[in-house]
Parts: sequence; structure tokens; C-alpha cells
Amino acid sequence: MGPVLITKVLEVDNHTVTTHFLLLGFPAQPALQLLLFSVFLATYLMTLLENLLIILAICSDGQLHKPMYFFLSHLSFLEMWYVTVISPKMLVDFLSYDKSISFNGCMTQFYFFVTFICTEYILLAVMAFNRYVAICNPLRYPVIMTNELCGLLARGCWFCGLITAMIKMVFIARLHYCGTPQINHYFCDISPLLNVSCEDFSQVELVDFFLALMVIAVPLCVVVASYATLLTTILKIPSAQGRQKAFSTCASHLAVVILFYSTTLFTYAHPKLMYAYNSNKVVSVLYTVIVPFLNPIIYCLRNCEVNAALKKTIFCKKSRLQGDETYNN
Repeated sequence: MGPVLITKVLEVDNHTVTTHFLLLGFPAQPALQLLLFSVFLATYLMTLLENLLIILAICSDGQLHKPMYFFLSHLSFLEMWYVTVISPKMLVDFLSYDKSISFNGCMTQFYFFVTFICTEYILLAVMAFNRYVAICNPLRYPVIMTNELCGLLARGCWFCGLITAMIKMVFIARLHYCGTPQINHYFCDISPLLNVSCEDFSQVELVDFFLALMVIAVPLCVVVASYATLLTTILKIPSAQGRQKAFSTCASHLAVVILFYSTTLFTYAHPKLMYAYNSNKVVSVLYTVIVPFLNPIIYCLRNCEVNAALKKTIFCKKSRLQGDETYNN
């Protein structure tokens, strides 16, 4: 009985000594790896630059100190960190043979990724509500969407994201993993982590399902209800020009919502076994790399005020730099 008990204790201990995970990432030939590295690096840097310019434009232009652009600046700030949680590690793995990530590093990446993605779900719903009030109750809009309420809503988005991520991470970190598990993904997400767990994770799935209802389903209902009411109100506007003007004010946000919700829901509506296939990584690239890159472009193309503020910010900086050079000479 003694050796059997010792063996069982060692087996239990083996579950708790996982110090690293192995991210399989995108298996490809070295030449293709280098190409992917170049493409993703350029996309990452452009995403940071685009969102930084939007934040600077909104902060420096007094005409953009409105609730709509206040939330847009939060969205840009969020997406700068959102891509930074994933892209640097992915870029390093393209050039390195060692694709391992420490247990603590994986949990940290998972925590911040969940924080940002959950915050974005709720923030997009808040932005939809803001558009609803602006178009359906234009006279009461300044009274309803005060600076205090906007600040409270923004803080609420971040708080909900942080708390949701904390709860998920606590349950994920307590799971047992065998040896050095191979995660068939390019970052630490919940379904790939569940796939390499060595114990029953039905409780974790139940918690994840409940939190998904709160963080994904509820904001989605708010978005759908807001835009359903918006479209009904817009269609009642008598003039075609009035309808076009009203719709243009929410077209950018609607496009961003469709892009983000469609790609993430496609991924997280699938069972966890989908992460055993490489095709699901391609879908994940859409909402972790492509969507954050496209969002600033969509807002700039569809929004004249942001476009004008960006041009003013860029040209002012150029003029200031030229002035400093002339002064120094």
C-alpha cells in the first residue's frame, strides 16, 4: 500500500508543477514566418499610431469634447492595450524556436485579454445607448448625458471588465495541468486552456457561461434594442436629407459593432473543441488584430469632425516642429 500511496501523491503533485505552457501559434515554413512577422508588426504599429492620433485629436480639439468622442477616446485607449497584450508575444514567437510562456505570464495575458474584451463589449453598448439618446431624445440629450454620467458609465465599463476577468482567472488558475501543455493557439484564451486541463472543468464552464450572459448577451441586447429604436426613429424623419444625416452619425459605430460582435461571437459560440483546429486561429486574428486596426479607419472615414481634428493635430505638430527647427537654426 505504501508505494501505491506514494505514486498517487506524486501524480497529484505532477498536476501542480506546471510552470510553462507551449503556444503552438502558426506553424509554417521559416520564410512564411518572417512574412507573417512583417505583416503583423506593421499592423500592430499602425494600430497603435491610429488610436494614439485619435486620442490626441479628441483631447486637443474642444469641439470634440462631447460624450460621443469621450467614449471613442476610451475605445481607442482600450484597443491600444488590447492589441499590446497579444501582439508582442505573437511577434516574438514568429522569430523564436522557444514558443513557451510561463504559467504566470499566461495567466497575466489571459487576465488582461479578458479585461479588455469584456470592457469593449460593454463600452460598445454604452456608445449605442448614447447614440439612441442623441437621436431619439435630442432635446433632453444634454440633460441626460452629463459629464458625470459619462464618467460613471466609462468607469463602470472598466470595473465590470476587471471584475469579470478576475473571476475567470481565479477559476482557470486553479485547474490542474499535466507537464508542459501544448496550447493550440497564439495566446492564452479560455477554451484552449480548458482543452489542456487534466481535470473536470464543468464548474469553470458553468461560471464562464454565466459571465458570458452578463458581459456579452446583456450588452448585445442593449445594442440591438438601441439600434432597432434608432432605425424606427430615423425612418420616421420626413426628409431624405434628414434621414441620411441622422444615420451617418451612427454608421461608424454600427460598423464597428458588427465587426467586433460578429467575429467574437463566431469564435466563442463554438464549442471548445473547435480550438483543436488551426482554422479557428484565423478567426481569432480578425478580432485581435484586424478589427482594432480597422476601427480607427472606419471612424475617420465616416466622421468629418474626427477627420478634421486629426488633420489639424497632424498639421499643427508639423508646423510646430518646423518652427522649432527654424528657431534653432
